[in-house]
Amino acid sequence: MSDGRKLAALAGPIALTQLAQVALTTTDTVMLGLLGAEALAAGGLALVLFNQFRTMGVGLVTALGNQVAAALARGDGPDEVRGLVRAGFALATLAGLAGGLLMIGAGRLLGALGQSPAVAEQAAAMLLAMAPGLVPCLWFQVVRQLTVGARRPAALVWITVASIAANAALNWALLQVLGLPGIGLATSLVYALSFVALYLLTRRDPALTGMLAFGHARAERGTVGRLARLGVPIAATYGSEAGFFTVVALLMGTFGAPALAAHAAVNQLVYIVFQVSGIGLSHAASISVSGEAAVGRHDRAVRVGLLALGQGALVVSLVGAAYLLIPEVVLRPFLDPALPADRAALSVATGLLGVAALLQYFDSAQNIGVGLLRGLDDTRSGFTFTLVGYWLVGLPAAWLLGLAMDLGPSGVWWGLLIGLATTAVLLLVRFQRTAAARRAATPLPTT
Repeated sequence: MSDGRKLAALAGPIALTQLAQVALTTTDTVMLGLLGAEALAAGGLALVLFNQFRTMGVGLVTALGNQVAAALARGDGPDEVRGLVRAGFALATLAGLAGGLLMIGAGRLLGALGQSPAVAEQAAAMLLAMAPGLVPCLWFQVVRQLTVGARRPAALVWITVASIAANAALNWALLQVLGLPGIGLATSLVYALSFVALYLLTRRDPALTGMLAFGHARAERGTVGRLARLGVPIAATYGSEAGFFTVVALLMGTFGAPALAAHAAVNQLVYIVFQVSGIGLSHAASISVSGEAAVGRHDRAVRVGLLALGQGALVVSLVGAAYLLIPEVVLRPFLDPALPADRAALSVATGLLGVAALLQYFDSAQNIGVGLLRGLDDTRSGFTFTLVGYWLVGLPAAWLLGLAMDLGPSGVWWGLLIGLATTAVLLLVRFQRTAAARRAATPLPTT
């Protein structure tokens, strides 16, 4: 099998798992649209904040997959891997509890951050319902990293289909009873069910069952510390990116509910594509680079990076064409042109899609860059470069174009694009230089 096919074969199940996670928020967004533009604005804001804490928690345990891949490449036994998994569960539990509490607190501050009282109240109620789902969501990520690191992610595909169906059914049922908070509660329940299902399926895999351990209370401090040292910079990197999008959402809210609703719809579309073009390929490339670097094959590690970037560009090209050619069809699941309240949001969203068609290239490239560096055990550069790209370049550009130059919501998104492009360039240059330096330092094989 060619390197490109191997990469796609590993990225496919990972992307499907990510799509399952996003299918939850996509279904939520569609259901919110049924309640009107104001509910979509409030729920979309709540989902952005939830994603902030979820993404940071995921980043904290992401290095587990790389460590599992490296351990297996070296020929380490199942005891070593089992210790890594226990440490992953310990980190996930702490991050889930802390993140849930912070999420609830953040919901109570929305009114002071320029959001309308009605939007702030509804968003806070939805966040309260989603907070309990963060712990099982991160437990799911631990098992997922084990399966990906061991290159046995087949069970993830089955969970994908089941979670989408379960979320749609629970969303509809609880929406009738609880309104907007019911959507948040449905998401929490689905995260819990998904974890249980993946855990049980993984235990049935004879190649993995000896490596899976849920007793996080018995995790070795040294192993927890090692994972944390790798995971904290990743969590900070992911959090920096998610925080950038959170601030952009708050900035969009200052233009009114229609602009915030449009942002929620288009951002969700971009986020869906990102699971394939960014996260799926990023994780697959990262795992592959870890294996190649562990045995000194840095030339092949660079090739993996180029293949990942090419496959990501292909995906976003196809989707971007749809954004430009059939924007009404693409937006129809979220905004109904027949409803007067949705028409203003639809007009803004159509303009944002034009920017998104180009933005997705850089969004894909920057996340693949983070994964490639993680494969070389460089988890700090990603955080440094996201600080520069997002916060020192992107956010000022979004404010300047959107507010100071009065370009409105589209100007904010152009600033978002500039920040992502800057970050992508910095990350990819760093990867190329790091791989070249390690290749030069690797002794040539003797004959």
